[in-house]
Amino acid sequence: MGDFTQGMKPFIVGTLILVIGAGLGTTTGFAINPARDWGPRLAYTILPVPNKGSAEWGYAWVPMFGPLVGGIAAAGLQFVLK
Repeated sequence: MGDFTQGMKPFIVGTLILVIGAGLGTTTGFAINPARDWGPRLAYTILPVPNKGSAEWGYAWVPMFGPLVGGIAAAGLQFVLK
C-alpha cells in the first residue's frame, strides 16, 4: 500500500469519512468512533434528564462493532494482497 501521506490517499480517506458521516449523521451523529457514541449514550441513560427519550440501545452495536469488523476485514485484505 506504500506511504500513506503521498498522493491522493489522505484526500480519499477524508472524503470517505465525510461521506459516511453525511450519509449516517442524522442517525448516529457521526458515530463512526465507538468512544464518541457509547460514552454519551451511557451518560444519557444513567443521568436523570427530564422528558428524555430512548437512548436507542438497539442501534448501539453498529458504531461499536462496525469499526472492529472493518479493521479485521482491512487486516485480512492486507494479508491476502501481500
